[in-house]
Amino acid sequence: MIGFPARNETAPYYHRYIDRIHGDDVIQALETQFQELPRLFGAITEEKSLHRYGSDKWSIRQVLSHINDCERLFVFRAFWFARGFSTPLPSFDQDVAARGADAHATAWSKHTEEFLNIRTATLSFFRNLPKDAWMRSGIASDNPFTVRSLAYICAGHAAHHVAVLQERYL
Repeated sequence: MIGFPARNETAPYYHRYIDRIHGDDVIQALETQFQELPRLFGAITEEKSLHRYGSDKWSIRQVLSHINDCERLFVFRAFWFARGFSTPLPSFDQDVAARGADAHATAWSKHTEEFLNIRTATLSFFRNLPKDAWMRSGIASDNPFTVRSLAYICAGHAAHHVAVLQERYL
């Protein structure tokens, strides 16, 4: 069992995601999302994926693109620290990434396929980590992270945005 991250394993901001995951088995949480989220995404049409709940808000398609981008980012950070690299990693500006992604130029079905592909890679990475790698740590965006906290952030970030989709978009 990997165990739930302690409060000091990352900056307080990231616990808004970590705290969405209950229990000590983050891999199970990631697998559950892998099974459940495609059903949610599959119920959204191409047209509906362009919906915004406010003129200044991202569309559903942009939200999923953001989830995909952030999962890549969090897993890269976990990889960096798990493998023993000590160089701090730079910050990530979600708005720059969103503009660069041009999510509306890609079909909704491709975004959902991308989620599944990224999550498959995420699960493979975390399933195959050496036991001692989970507590390795480093700095990204001027904040401390353990590999374990990053795994929980991956799952919690997706859970956060899915809740926003369900509450405000669908």
